[in-house]
Amino acid sequence: MKLTLSIVASVLLLSTAVYVETPAEANIPNEGVCVVEFNASFNSSNSVEWLDELSDCKGRRVDIASSPDMQKKHKIVVVPTVIVFSDGDEVERFQANIMMQLEATQDEVQEAVDEILMSAF
Repeated sequence: MKLTLSIVASVLLLSTAVYVETPAEANIPNEGVCVVEFNASFNSSNSVEWLDELSDCKGRRVDIASSPDMQKKHKIVVVPTVIVFSDGDEVERFQANIMMQLEATQDEVQEAVDEILMSAF
């Protein structure tokens, strides 16, 4: 019985896990606009689900638990944190509240992306 419960619990935990990229895949492009969600597996319930729905930009996810160098480099103090990069430089940052929930909406982040793109003209 314990074995069965352990297997069921493991399957449930794995099915709710959020995909986060490995450090090698998490490189921020030096060209174009890129939106990066910095989060941790322990906070997967507060993941930014709409990241892949943003348009005219690339999206990346970084698990700071497996990429402490990225956490340090980008000064991530709360998760999730969403950073909008333009040509590799940080342009806008959206941080979670005390409950580790991002209050910024998809529209607000998309607006930041759109402003970067429009400023190029």
